[in-house]
Amino acid sequence: MTDSHARTPAIPGVLVDPLRNRGVAFTPEEREALGLTGRLPSAVLTLDRQAQRAYQQMQAQNSDLAKNVYLEQLHDRNETLYFKVLTEHLAELLPIVYDPTVGEAIEKYSHEYRRPRGIFLSVDRPDDIEKAFATLQLGPEDVDLIVCTDAEEILGIGDWGVNGIQISVGKLAVYTAAAGIDPSRVVPVSLDVGTDRASLQEDPLYLGNRHPRVRGADYDSFIEKYLETASSAFPDALLHFEDFGPSNARRILEQYGGRYRIFNDDMQGTGAITLAAALSAVKVSGVRMRDQKLVVFGAGTAGVGIADQLRDTMIRDGADAERAAAQVWLVDKQGLLIRDMTDLRDFQQTYARDPAEIADWERSDGQVSLLETVRRVEPTILLGTSTAHGAFTREVVEAMSEGTERPIIFPISNPTSRIEAMPADVIAWSRGKALVATGIP
Repeated sequence: MTDSHARTPAIPGVLVDPLRNRGVAFTPEEREALGLTGRLPSAVLTLDRQAQRAYQQMQAQNSDLAKNVYLEQLHDRNETLYFKVLTEHLAELLPIVYDPTVGEAIEKYSHEYRRPRGIFLSVDRPDDIEKAFATLQLGPEDVDLIVCTDAEEILGIGDWGVNGIQISVGKLAVYTAAAGIDPSRVVPVSLDVGTDRASLQEDPLYLGNRHPRVRGADYDSFIEKYLETASSAFPDALLHFEDFGPSNARRILEQYGGRYRIFNDDMQGTGAITLAAALSAVKVSGVRMRDQKLVVFGAGTAGVGIADQLRDTMIRDGADAERAAAQVWLVDKQGLLIRDMTDLRDFQQTYARDPAEIADWERSDGQVSLLETVRRVEPTILLGTSTAHGAFTREVVEAMSEGTERPIIFPISNPTSRIEAMPADVIAWSRGKALVATGIP
């Protein structure tokens, strides 16, 4: 009979701690000091040699998702080696560890699950938030950055519940590989408030709360408890919010931005990087920022966040506030946004058009289309944040090109399957006139 109290061979702690584990790079002296004698093969390999082998193993995987899974296993085993491989092959591997492959990894997270990474907080157990952070056993000065998500609007693929933890993990990997953030001083967080995706609720392997998303007062209380606890535990940490839905992203930032160190990537990060690209394009076009006319297709969190930053830049360049707002047109699923629409969100109101202004514009099923808007407005900048694949048709691009000498066209939706137009098509349809930037590698 098997003795239920029989002891099993011990695994030295350093070999299961990804931050300290160096694998076969440990020297004989280090192996003896750390209690690793006889627990590793005899050869001592440099980090470069280990990275060479790991890269070869990664390349042997038969799909981008398999490569992502392999790299995450390496991440969980040896962070030094993981980031060595990632930084040495950054251009090649960013699309694997982040967009677009991370989208597929998120969709399949509960089925590919191997080891937890980060903190998982549940709206059903708000009293556990403080205990969960305490399990990190870190002091108030030990954390610089926390990336949290409630996963309501993941990339362009929507609501994926607790699976969205992978967007926090992937974002932090990019922060380390591309910006040098210390990986021992960051924490990914899942805010599990449920999911409205029926396929997840019905999946027996799904790892999150199997109920519809909690909204209203209970949601707000949960978010406030998270903010209070995280900022109290780590007062110097930046609290990065990622992929929240449009009904919450802006509201949370505006409500708590003055009290906590909050950064919303979809509004502020996407807006800042798009503004940087637009400023570069404006230099080429020769038209000052204050004179730009902007059409944004996709009037959600990211789209309006970008519009806000471009409008503010127009004002800094000499336009008055009213004129700058009037030079922005928003188009969403209901067509051009018009003031008499009953379903406008608060943050869309600033840019909604006067019905009298577009009284003679052509409509289809009561809507003013993107193409009609482009033809009438003759914009200098066209931005896509709609996740509507192919929305920037040849007709739209040609209309842009007729109205301006160097059209600035940014189809920035992701992943690739949701992009409004492929850059090569935009360049061809504009006869090489368009200045193009995208949101995918």
